[in-house]
Amino acid sequence: MLIKLEIIRALRNKKFLFFSVIYPSMLFLIIAGGQNSTDMVGDTGLALPAFFMVSMASFGALTAVLMGNSERIAKERESGWVRQLRLTSLPGRGYVIAKTASAAVVSLPSIVVVFVVAAIVKDVRLEAWQWLALTAAIWAGSLCFAALGVAIGYLATGDAVRPITMIVYFGLSVLGGLWMPTATFPQWLSDIAAWLPTHAYAALGQAIELGDAPHAKDIALLVGYFVLFAGGAAWLYRKDTSKA
Repeated sequence: MLIKLEIIRALRNKKFLFFSVIYPSMLFLIIAGGQNSTDMVGDTGLALPAFFMVSMASFGALTAVLMGNSERIAKERESGWVRQLRLTSLPGRGYVIAKTASAAVVSLPSIVVVFVVAAIVKDVRLEAWQWLALTAAIWAGSLCFAALGVAIGYLATGDAVRPITMIVYFGLSVLGGLWMPTATFPQWLSDIAAWLPTHAYAALGQAIELGDAPHAKDIALLVGYFVLFAGGAAWLYRKDTSKA
């Protein structure tokens, strides 16, 4: 019931839908629209449109789950909605799961719209199984950042949540290679980026585009970060409850 309510609330937020669904597609067109479709991105083995299609689909899903969760939760805490939930039998893990699952559901349009734009405008062509696998991988990977959004929502106050979220949001996007290939970074920065969750997130889709299975290291990193973020979110929920 809580998951359904969260999905309905998100879909009614027009500003949220613009930045999570339309904005990533616009960025894809700005970055890849005027580029040659045969240009390769470094040593990735991917043409520029295919590379940035995965990057912007991942960025869109990241926007939907991270920005939506953190700010909404901070506002709910201030409005007293979370206090009402504490009066129910809902445990901390149940609250985190509901927020994470609902955010992941609304991230799906972000992914699909970027794929459609890339296929129509830049003629990106993949096998049917690759489209399905890409959608599933990027959608599943977004759960990691949905949990991070819940944690930030409980870590920050209503006034501070937006700047904190924006710093994390843009930092992970840029340093993780969603806006530019990490091969263009200095070596020391590239080494750091390789351990960020956004780098592993984009790498899932890039491997599938090349016809390979996602690398075990990238999956392990995302699972590890998910456990860390979800555990932190549940702990912050319980801590916030004890203060009430």
